[in-house]
Amino acid sequence: MTEEFLQYLWKFRLLNQELHTRSGENLTILHPGEHNHNGGPDFINARIRIENTIWAGNVEVHINEADWFRHGHHLDKTYENVILHVVYEEYTGVSARLNTILPTLILQEQFPEYIYNRYQDFLKNRSWIPCEKLILKYDPFYFDQWSPSLLIERLENHSAQWAKLLEANKFDWAETLHQSMARSFGLKINTLPFELLAKVLPLKLVLKYKNNPFTLESLAFGQAGMLNINFSEEYPESLKKEYSFLAGKHSLQPIDPSLWKFLRLRPPAFPTIRIAQWAAILQHADMFFSSILECKVLEDITKLLSVGTSEYWNNHFVFDKPSSSMPKFIGTSTIHLHILNAIAPFIYFYGDQKGMNDFKEKAIALFESIPGEKNSIIEKWQALGLPVDNALKTQAFIQLKSNYCDKKRCLECRIGSRFLGIEGMRG
Repeated sequence: MTEEFLQYLWKFRLLNQELHTRSGENLTILHPGEHNHNGGPDFINARIRIENTIWAGNVEVHINEADWFRHGHHLDKTYENVILHVVYEEYTGVSARLNTILPTLILQEQFPEYIYNRYQDFLKNRSWIPCEKLILKYDPFYFDQWSPSLLIERLENHSAQWAKLLEANKFDWAETLHQSMARSFGLKINTLPFELLAKVLPLKLVLKYKNNPFTLESLAFGQAGMLNINFSEEYPESLKKEYSFLAGKHSLQPIDPSLWKFLRLRPPAFPTIRIAQWAAILQHADMFFSSILECKVLEDITKLLSVGTSEYWNNHFVFDKPSSSMPKFIGTSTIHLHILNAIAPFIYFYGDQKGMNDFKEKAIALFESIPGEKNSIIEKWQALGLPVDNALKTQAFIQLKSNYCDKKRCLECRIGSRFLGIEGMRG
């Protein structure tokens, strides 16, 4: 038995119709109160009727009656307004003493046994998700209702990371967006070197050369540590000479080139191509922050990110190795990833910090308007029969798996609650 399960029973009143206090008085739950996840009693502002008297106050839940004393609640003023002690089992050693302090409800044999048995099965089974055997019975309509809340929960879970980045940038919003976009260009395998690259090529320096694409590209590749060798072709040698001059002028130090990963990447995803594309985005760095906030729909951001590379990269994937001609525009699917990983979360965080709900709503609309990403987690959800048709839902499914299923938080999950006996009691 766990306190979380007992709290669950109390919160949703999954108890027998006729209840009595330990002293034998009739007890009616008028309102279980608000679940308190901070310090103090487990439920606040509850209302109960004991015999003919209505009580309003707090409720504390324990496994054993003696826990009231073990936890020192009898010495804590925070618990002075507790009107009911809810426990699973009594303890005769302190029962007389406790009963003089406050009424007690003993839950043993006061709830349907199948609920606890199913809960135990959820905790013990090793399926991909605890309710995997039951999920096909679940109506996707209810998940559709919960998806926006799960997405917001996921975004707010990451807000501490965004806040830390913003503080490190001395609350410079444009610089924060600059770095988050760079991380996004690294996708998964090159996230770290791109993050480091953005820090050694800050927005302040970029803006000095925003009207010179060649100079921006030399800075990007130079600070990436990719211009420290001799080249046979003229273009990379020109980049190298330009960077050498700029490095001396601005006392620049590149990152370690060994951080960049090429292995198992398709050539269009090579970091050289990503850096060239990022350098093209930097040409609009002076207006990028304001343009992102001003964009109203997906098409606006798509146009903003639909850039190509310098001509050299049309027939190269790496320096000094010509390839067949192929323009290296940022594709639609990659643009969607940038929106998913950087832009939409940034817009939501900006709106949250500024208290501007229209930005938060715009961010959620962006998630809803782009196709969902494909990964092993989403493929598994689809295999279980749940539809995934946009990024709002894929992000919600990822949040559900990582924050609920993997942590066995079935009691807090809307899907798990339905399987554990709650039908339509969660809003």
